[in-house]
Amino acid sequence: MQARSERTRRRLVHAGARTFDENGFAQATLLQIAAAAGTTKGALYLHFRSKDAVADAVQEQGRAMLGDFVQEQWERGVPPVQALIDMTHWLARGLHEDPVVRAGFRITNERTGRRPSATDFHQLWITEVLRLAGPARVAGEVADHGSGDGPETLLSAAVCGIVALAGTGMPFPELSRRVGALWEFLLPALVPAGHAARYRTDAPSVPAALTDAA
Repeated sequence: MQARSERTRRRLVHAGARTFDENGFAQATLLQIAAAAGTTKGALYLHFRSKDAVADAVQEQGRAMLGDFVQEQWERGVPPVQALIDMTHWLARGLHEDPVVRAGFRITNERTGRRPSATDFHQLWITEVLRLAGPARVAGEVADHGSGDGPETLLSAAVCGIVALAGTGMPFPELSRRVGALWEFLLPALVPAGHAARYRTDAPSVPAALTDAA
């Protein structure tokens, strides 16, 4: 019974993500979410008390997905700078393929100033950038720019730029190419002289998983 309830909840979260992604937070309704999940509004209320609660769950799912990706990079011993590169490619693919990722940013944008989000997707990504950039500095993978936080600011801006590019409807192959071109440009300024060739700037040949099926 508990396993069935968890499957229903996951289905509702993914249905919420699709609905928020397609209609926006303000226009989405609980009835639409229930219908997309193939269940009733009454069944939805057994798991979520409001539309805000569904939105919070969608954003929490996005947080978990990103956390799993970063943790996998640590466990595999991927150098922090390479992990940063691969994280941006993961983001580009997620924005193209996964409504949880797209809806996470849309919910954050649409609830700004209205109700604090459980997860601010922009801040979440910036936090992960900083979490990887710190060890990169310690390991000597980031060029010495004194005490300034220019590299972290530049990397955070790059993440926001990828989100903006994806929002234009750019085809994924072009978006992926642009992300690689961005790193070709950034690396010489980010890493010590002569170190840029150590890193792959295009997407991994075997992409990391985005999320489990609903």
